Order: sequence, then structure tokens, then C-alpha cells
Amino acid sequence: MLDQDLVETTEGTTKLLVPRESLIAKAPPKEPAFFNPRAKINRDFSIIAYSAFLPGFKGPRLFLDSLAGIGSRSIRVANELKDVEKVFVNDANPEAIKIAEKIARLNNVSNCAFSENEACRFLSMHSRREERGAIVDVDPFGSPSRYIDCAIRATFHGGMLSTTATDLTVLHGLFPAACRRKYYGTPVRAEFGDEIALRLILGCINMVAGRLDVKIVPLFSQNNMHYYRTYVKILLRTGDEDDIGYILFCKNCGHRKAVQEAAYECDICKTRAELAGPLWIGKIFDRDFVSTMISKEEQFQVDKSCKKTLERCKEEADMPPTYFTIDELAHRKRTAPSSLSKSISSIKSAGFRITPTSLNPAAFRTDARIDDILELI
Repeated sequence: MLDQDLVETTEGTTKLLVPRESLIAKAPPKEPAFFNPRAKINRDFSIIAYSAFLPGFKGPRLFLDSLAGIGSRSIRVANELKDVEKVFVNDANPEAIKIAEKIARLNNVSNCAFSENEACRFLSMHSRREERGAIVDVDPFGSPSRYIDCAIRATFHGGMLSTTATDLTVLHGLFPAACRRKYYGTPVRAEFGDEIALRLILGCINMVAGRLDVKIVPLFSQNNMHYYRTYVKILLRTGDEDDIGYILFCKNCGHRKAVQEAAYECDICKTRAELAGPLWIGKIFDRDFVSTMISKEEQFQVDKSCKKTLERCKEEADMPPTYFTIDELAHRKRTAPSSLSKSISSIKSAGFRITPTSLNPAAFRTDARIDDILELI
């Protein structure tokens, strides 16, 4: 790629050189190197999450970027996070690595090592204890499931594994067989499908971790229109608690709840419900970790929406699984949608716990059942 085919842009405080076509094409091309400008907020949240995680980590502070592309995430880490000792930038595309090296020189970054390997080969090269990452990132096209085994092996005890999934049609139930094959679970098509998708991803990571006799602790989860993103801590021990189960959803009346054993009868209308899973039914946000992220956010030049999202994550961290959208409730009542604030006020005044959710701007979590909610709003 010629230098005139690259355009300089800035994310955070890092200058990037990106293929010109990626800034104007509707779908960013994979050749000669992939860069998605719409994923900037994804990278912004990564910087905040990594900055919250690293100060408390005990061990070599290595960052492993297995599918780095042009290095937009990993070189931001090297440039903006002073707690990182060394950043390993890997991609199978030699053109992408050449651009990443140019970006590193542009930012005067000297703590990067570059490699051209298939992702699992790269991660396997870092599976020895002293070479594992404090943070390992997996950001593929489609599903991360094929990389989870080697990514866990490459993560230091107490380290963080961050993953991205972009196969939305699979996670939303359009291809159930593919979802079972990739994530070991099946979704249901529902208004809260974004949460089911995140829980399927976490369930998959947990099942692979269990096979390797390690434990995961979800710290933060985030979604946007074209991806799902999870951040988990990897601990070299198994957990006593069982956070794998199902989400029961009754399409007839709208009732939903998390269950550990498969059950199909709706508690309210007694009709046959659908089950999503097996999937993760434990917490998807760690309140203390999100609080630390909020305190770190102001130190970085990130999208202004990040803080509001994090504040909602903190509020909902201890709430029950699944959420209710304003549109779903209006459809069931056959009325115009109420405002989110009025709905929250009505349900809270009746004594129920309720918070907005970060996963949908027009939705809330509550411990009230659907029949209570419809009566109150």
C-alpha cells in the first residue's frame, strides 16, 4: 500500500493511518487492510476498561492483540496507557502489520512488537506462564468462539480476556444450528435479544474455561449496533457457583426469568414458554469495576456517551437478568409508548426495584413481573 492511500485520523490522543477507502465505503473493505471507523467507541471503552484493570494486576503487564488489523486498538493501548509494559501486535495480513508499524513510528511508540501469524498460532506462542498476557484481546470477523480456548491459555492468572462478536444474525436466532455449534446454546427471538446474545457469549467462554479448569468473572459488557463486547477476568481455579442456566420467555404474555434447570411452563399464563440457552445467568457487570471505569473515563479523550453508558451499567449491575422495552409494553397494552422516565417512576412508586439499562436506551430492568408492569404503567 502506498502512503498516499492512507489517511491520517485521530482517536483519543493517538494518530492513526487508515486506508482511505475504509472512511468512505459503506462496509469497510478487508483488503488491503481492515479498519472500521464505526468501532471507535468499542476501542474507547477498551481503553477505559484496561486502564481500570491494570493498576490492580499482579504480574507482567503484557497486552496481546491477536487480530490487530492495522493496530488501531493495540497502538492506542501502547500510546495512551502508561501501565502497559509491552504490546504485541499480531495479524495474519502483512499489509496490516506494515501499516501498524508506521502508526507506531508516527506516535513515537517504542514498546510494541509486531508479528504476522494466524491468531491461534500467535496465542499458542504466548501460552507459557512467563509469556502470557495481562490482557488478551480477540476481535474477529464474526464469532470469537474458535479462538477462546487458545486465548484463555494465553491469559495470565488474574488477567483479562476481552472478546468481540459481530455475527449478530447467529446470536439473534436466525441460524439456531450455527448458534448451538458456535456458542453451545440457542437464543430466542425477543425484544431483549441483545442481552441473550451477550449471555450466550459469556456462557461459551465459561464452558471452555471449565474444560480447562479455570474460572471466569465477567467485569463489563457492552453492545452497539454491529457488535457485542465482553470483558472477563480469568482465574486459574474452578468456581463453586453455577452460573449456567436458561432464560425462560413466554411469547404469549411476555413473562421472562432466569432458571438453572430447563422448564417450559409460564408461571403466569401457564402456556408453553421458550428457552434460551444454556447461557450465562450470573452478573454481566461488576459494580466495583464499573465504578473504577467511571473514575478513569475523564482521564481519556473518548466519546462523550461512554460516561452515561457506564453510569447505567453501575445502576443495573445487581438487577435481575433481562429487560423490558417501552415499545414491547406498548404493543402488549395496545397503546402509544409511555416515556421511559414515567414508566420507571410508576413502577418505583409501587415498591419495585427498577433501573434503566445500558443495553437499550428505551428499556429498563426491574424485579416486577410483566403482569405487575402492565398494570402499573
